[in-house]
Amino acid sequence: MNAPQVLIVEDDATLRGALCQTMEYGGYQVLNARNGKDALAVMDRETVDLVISDVQMDEMDGTQLLQVVRRREPTLPFVMMTAHGSVQHAVQSMRDGATDYLQKPFEANVLLDMVSRMETHLPSQQTHMIAEAANTRQVLDMALRVALTDATVLISGESGTGKEVLARAVHEGSERRDGPFIALNCAAMPESMLESILFGYEKGAFTGAHQSRAGKFEQANGGTLLLDEITEMPIELQAKLLRVLQEREVERLGGSGLIDLDVRVIATTNRKLNEEVAEGRFREDLFYRLSVFPVELPPLRERSDDIGPLVQRFLGNHGGDRQLTLTDDALQKLTSHPWPGNIRELDNCIQRAVILSGGQCIEAHAIVFDSAVFDGAAETVADTSGLPPALDGDLKARERDLIFSALTAVNGSRKKACERLGISERTLRYKLARFREEGHALPSCLA
Repeated sequence: MNAPQVLIVEDDATLRGALCQTMEYGGYQVLNARNGKDALAVMDRETVDLVISDVQMDEMDGTQLLQVVRRREPTLPFVMMTAHGSVQHAVQSMRDGATDYLQKPFEANVLLDMVSRMETHLPSQQTHMIAEAANTRQVLDMALRVALTDATVLISGESGTGKEVLARAVHEGSERRDGPFIALNCAAMPESMLESILFGYEKGAFTGAHQSRAGKFEQANGGTLLLDEITEMPIELQAKLLRVLQEREVERLGGSGLIDLDVRVIATTNRKLNEEVAEGRFREDLFYRLSVFPVELPPLRERSDDIGPLVQRFLGNHGGDRQLTLTDDALQKLTSHPWPGNIRELDNCIQRAVILSGGQCIEAHAIVFDSAVFDGAAETVADTSGLPPALDGDLKARERDLIFSALTAVNGSRKKACERLGISERTLRYKLARFREEGHALPSCLA
């Protein structure tokens, strides 16, 4: 497990340096910022496991920083320190959401002892789910409450809303955080393979089974199993899944022994599951087994306050060494768009904007939307008024060329290609499927 990454926020450069040295001596990875504004910029670019912040600072003080951090990441540990401390100030900081409080001056070992006590509660990999909008914060709060139990969670929402990110937040907020988090995309697996991948198989169970394999349930033992897009699972397999969930044990294909399970299951769907049940496409008994705690993630068009922070994250992901900013007109254009493709579409849009912008500042004309069907009828046409016609017509081709070039450069390794492109493997699978549907030949390295 990587050492936790600690962000020191202090306007006194000498003290900031001393605090950084102390934390590095304690074996932690360290980031630093001189005020709250700079700290938020760091958090947009980096994974932070713990914030240690002064109170009195220019531009944005520690109290203001704490308020913003709590909206974005309600569970992120936050230690407040000040030379102007008092009992009343300490109490108020704790009420505002600080995890703990230090009054300056303090010895280095006091700080290290405090962080050491927190270490068992520090996530090794922060999900960093953006929750600036009130309705997103409400959903995240509910998810973190149920995370403390072992209840099965059903997350619903349109494609691209961040259901897997929310599922990871549930896992990381639970006592299973040190166990595995295993995700299975039911929509991406061929029906003929889904059963063996889910339950595992013994050697000789079927043609090609040259050795025994543990299934996803076994791999997730002691942790969490995410069944992504559960409605894509064949109805015949749903009965077997129900039995595993009820009995808490699994039998590999071709096996004769039962394997005990200690797995928390989270399922996601982009459909109305009760309608799927009514149409006979999903088992009613499995529906009730999965929806012990249902959570619905709103679409991006209903959480516009999340767009700005998401944009800052994507600019950091795709800008490389460039410190990119967005004009007010460009941000207004983004917040007024209906986003039928949700966060996935926003990510694509920002990737295009980074490509089209040669400078440090992204103007409104670089914001080019996908042509998409919204609400099943109205077509959203890309605004290309500021782009040369040839460039406008070639945007999708340029995106395709970038993806194919990245895959070719890494000899078809999807994982390495995703790292180069700054996209998830799930996004890459989606784009390759779309290219196939459009009739484009995929690179030979994928054959």
